[in-house]
Amino acid sequence: MDAKQLKEGIVAGRLPEQEIDQNFADLHPPLDPHEAMVEADRCYFCHDAPCMTACPTSIDIPMFIRQISTGNTLGSAKTIFDQNILGGMCARVCPTETLCEQVCVRETAEGKPVKIGQLQRYATDVAMNADKQFYERDASSGKKIAVVGSGPAGLACAHRLSKHGHDVTIYETREKPGGLNEFGIAAYKAVDNFAQSEVDYVTAIGGISVENGKAMGKDFSLAQLTEQFDAVFLAMGLAGVNALGDADAEASGSEDAVNWIANLRQAKDLAKVPIGKRVVVIGGGMTAIDAATQSKALGADEVTIAYRGPRERMKASAYEQELAKIRGVTIRYNMTPKQTVTNNGQVVGIEFDREGEHIALEAEQVMKAIGQTLQVSQLEAGASLALSGGRIKTDTEGKTSLSGVWAGGDCTDQGDDLTVTAVAQGRDAAESINKYLTGGDT
Repeated sequence: MDAKQLKEGIVAGRLPEQEIDQNFADLHPPLDPHEAMVEADRCYFCHDAPCMTACPTSIDIPMFIRQISTGNTLGSAKTIFDQNILGGMCARVCPTETLCEQVCVRETAEGKPVKIGQLQRYATDVAMNADKQFYERDASSGKKIAVVGSGPAGLACAHRLSKHGHDVTIYETREKPGGLNEFGIAAYKAVDNFAQSEVDYVTAIGGISVENGKAMGKDFSLAQLTEQFDAVFLAMGLAGVNALGDADAEASGSEDAVNWIANLRQAKDLAKVPIGKRVVVIGGGMTAIDAATQSKALGADEVTIAYRGPRERMKASAYEQELAKIRGVTIRYNMTPKQTVTNNGQVVGIEFDREGEHIALEAEQVMKAIGQTLQVSQLEAGASLALSGGRIKTDTEGKTSLSGVWAGGDCTDQGDDLTVTAVAQGRDAAESINKYLTGGDT
């Protein structure tokens, strides 16, 4: 065992910088033009297109693949962007294995679907790298809309509203826009600062201003927005973090996985990011997978995901679970956390109950990835916003119980923690807001 593996505690430099760079390289390297043409030729261009039905944004998948196969890559990108202006990021992070590719006829017949996600990335990358803008703003409407949150839902809503000629101001709590795409996903899924490149591409349509470091409930109120703007779209995501209860501990090494991933994404030098020798991640969703896999990529010797339910209830897809295992992560099921063990203010382990069996795991770091909640403090009590299941209640168009206020993404009861769903909700809410502002819907 070499020196790096003997390091105790939470330290940086467990792996050489070159090895860390390799571990955080692009998860799915992009297709080259020849590979894209070969893959596009595998599509049957089904008339009933089950892949299109499975896509939350209803992209015309057979059409955009046919356009690639005929050499019309920019036309393909436009077909994608017509439905999903964040098609580039969705191509990178969508669980295509449980959406469009799962229902692909090739998957049904051969167990090898058309690589829809990679083809989508190929087309959108070509357009974005060429800075090809497909949309112009309609004549100015003189209407102003406030969008709270610059994640997928907020950006999609802002772009579609701007296209209709409305002026949009986005208020973002953090120091830079992007939301979940910038702060909440594994670094190897969106390399080369892609999230910010996409923000620049989306806002290049014009008519969209972004004010960073502005939080609702602190710097302004919902009531102020409804007074100053013609409509409001809430897309602030879920900033609250669920607690472990008795298993929580105020100690060094006890981490919120969401914040840990956000800090990792903003790190200038990954080789300087400290990580424990042994890491336990509690949870069963994508945040747990991303935290665990990146912990291993930084050089942790042992990384365990502990999920309280059985394998079949784990929210992360089978593909993502397998990816984590391939990269050296152990996943244990039916693990109910009971107590975080500390010594002199430092985490040294965590204890679980597993169907009546007591299990103790040594760890310098314990990361919580057990879901997030809406920070209700952002919404003043007098706003009359109805909640459902702890999130903002909306109808299928994103309308809330408050006139002139819409919402979309994870902060709503319609959200499902998928980037592509948030995009669809932002887009659809924009159309509803446009009808409202132009007298088509009162």
